[in-house]
Amino acid sequence: MVGFGIRWAFAFVLLAATYNPTGWNLTRWGMENWETQMPLTLFLGLLLLVGYIIYLRATLRSIGLFGMLLILLIAATFLWVLYDYGWISLEDPTVNTWIGLVLMSLVLGIGLNWSHVRRRLSGQSDMDDVDE
Repeated sequence: MVGFGIRWAFAFVLLAATYNPTGWNLTRWGMENWETQMPLTLFLGLLLLVGYIIYLRATLRSIGLFGMLLILLIAATFLWVLYDYGWISLEDPTVNTWIGLVLMSLVLGIGLNWSHVRRRLSGQSDMDDVDE
């Protein structure tokens, strides 16, 4: 469970570093400082790109596009239930952005962890795990 939490946290940090409703994200900082900090902006953008490639590649290989969509739909439906019962309000765009970041990071976190979960549940290894 700790491994899942760490992988999910890194996914959340990756997404939040790219964009979040505060002023502390690469998108806003890069747009404001592009002319004076172009090399640093590109460097940080490329580091984030590497993180996205790692997460997306692992997620697509473990659960695929259909799995990603299914997890997102389950999370969105859960959000709908919470809203329908009046436990949350979706009036604040800032809160909505944070909720979206959490949902997307859950998809990436589950995708990155799914091979480990499947191996423990079924006792079977993926073809990529044969040489472990």
